[in-house]
Amino acid sequence: MSRLYVGIDDTDILDSPGTGHLAREIAATLAERWPLIGITRHQLLNDPRVPMTARNSANVIHLKVGANALDLNHVADEVAALMLARFQPGSDPGLCVALDLPLPAIEFGYRTKTTLVTQEEARRLADTHQLILRALGGTGGGIIGALAATALASTGEDGRFISVGQIRELRGIQPVEAITAAGISGVRTLAGQVVSSGFIETDDKIRPALIGGEAVLLVEPAGQQWRAIRRD
Repeated sequence: MSRLYVGIDDTDILDSPGTGHLAREIAATLAERWPLIGITRHQLLNDPRVPMTARNSANVIHLKVGANALDLNHVADEVAALMLARFQPGSDPGLCVALDLPLPAIEFGYRTKTTLVTQEEARRLADTHQLILRALGGTGGGIIGALAATALASTGEDGRFISVGQIRELRGIQPVEAITAAGISGVRTLAGQVVSSGFIETDDKIRPALIGGEAVLLVEPAGQQWRAIRRD
């Protein structure tokens, strides 16, 4: 099985449902054909010079796909239609669809976390490496985040899950067993200690980190229990 990445960015404006909401809608449609691994959020440069609705993050949908030939342009057409049907005037949405990302794209993704980059750079990378990258309205600025987040997601080591398994159904203090049963790969501390029992204060949201390509909830000691840590 391979992993299909669908990255979207800059799809919302203030008071709109948000990119995360849109990503979950798109993921639900795609999951009718391919198993959904989850949706990750990737933090990019948070700088006043970057047009953004909130904190300049982008989302990536992860899906399991078979070894048979997959028409990525067809997937992109379908996702683009869903995005355009929910277009928010004033937004600048971008879309990236990929199976594998070359090293230059991954380097671009990491640079986008700390440095101002341009649409021209994103387009040049896409053209050079034949990546599917589409601007779907406005200034088209969302192609930067869409490409960067997709590349970062492909490393398996950046960002956090905003949706995986049934984690969105859990709130408050939860036993470790309930959290792992909800569909994540494990719980561990920042030092790498595996946590297999006890209770975790989730702060009403469970947001596992993307580590080793898996959803791993990071925690720290908090008295007689554990507290979830949310990684950007």
